[in-house]
Amino acid sequence: MPKPRGKRRPPRKIDPFAQIRRNHRIRVPKIRVVGPDGKQFGIMDTKEALEIALSGGLDLVEVAAQARPPVCRIMDFGKYVYEQQKKSKDSKATSSKTKEVKFRPRVEQHDYETKLRRAELFLSKGNKLKLTLSFRGREMSHTEIGFETIRRAIVDLETMGHADNQPRLVGRNINVMVSPLPANKRKPKFLREEDDHDEVEASEHHDKDHGDEEPDSIEDLAEGADSEDAKE
Repeated sequence: MPKPRGKRRPPRKIDPFAQIRRNHRIRVPKIRVVGPDGKQFGIMDTKEALEIALSGGLDLVEVAAQARPPVCRIMDFGKYVYEQQKKSKDSKATSSKTKEVKFRPRVEQHDYETKLRRAELFLSKGNKLKLTLSFRGREMSHTEIGFETIRRAIVDLETMGHADNQPRLVGRNINVMVSPLPANKRKPKFLREEDDHDEVEASEHHDKDHGDEEPDSIEDLAEGADSEDAKE
C-alpha cells in the first residue's frame, strides 16, 4: 500500500541577485575596479580592492564577468538591491492601473480641457485610460452629442494615446479604452510643465460634473570600462 504523500513545499522564489558575485565570492586574482562615484581605479589585485571596499563599509560587486579582467564596482550592494526591487514594484503597480475620466454630453470648454489635462497626466504615467460619458434623463434621445464629445476627446489625446476600439454605448454610458503611446512619442497638448500634477489628479474628486534618480542596472554600472580598455 503506497504511503500517503505529505504536503508539497511551495517552490522557492528565485533570487535574481543571488548570481551576482561579490566580496569573497570573487576568486579571480586581478580585476578592473570602478569606484562608487564611477571613477576608474584601474586593474588591481582583488584582495586589495576588497580591503578598500570593506574599509569604507561597502561591497565589491562583479558587474562585468565577461570582461578580461572582470570589472567590479565598489558600492552599497544592499542599497542597490533595495532600489532595484522598489523600481520593479513601482513599475508593475503603474502598468496594472486603469484610470478613468468622465464626461457629460454638453461639457463646457474649460471643464473639457481640465478633463483632458487629467487624461494626459494619467497617460504620461503609462496608465491605461477609460473615457466614460454618461447620459441623464432625456439626454438619451441625443446620444450623437455624446459620441461627438468622446470622438473629439480621442482626437485631442492622439499625441498621448490611441483608442483600443470604437466608442460603444452600454446602458446610459459611452465607453472607450485608451492606451498610452511609447514614452518617447508622448506630446501633451493640454498638460503644462508648470501644472501641479497632484492638483490635476486630485481634481477628479472635486469635479462639478460628478459630484531619487532611477538606479542603474548591474550592466550599466560597468559603463566606461570598455573605453578604459581601449586606452590600454
